[in-house]
Amino acid sequence: MKEKIHPKYYPNAQVRCACGNTFTVGSTKEYLEVEICSKCHPFYTGKEKMVDTMGRVEKFRKRMAKKEELKKKK
Repeated sequence: MKEKIHPKYYPNAQVRCACGNTFTVGSTKEYLEVEICSKCHPFYTGKEKMVDTMGRVEKFRKRMAKKEELKKKK
């Protein structure tokens, strides 16, 4: 194996989440900042959030409302 080609490994790297949670992991970087962690991620917390990208949720709701109106007319 070649020597001096691998990055330095930090066994106690600090990770800080946008929610304020901090924890340690092993990494090649000494300090990491993340936007979401297991304390605030909807999958782990059980709190589902609807993310509206370019009005897609609103479009879906309009389509569903039209279908409901058609069912009522029949």
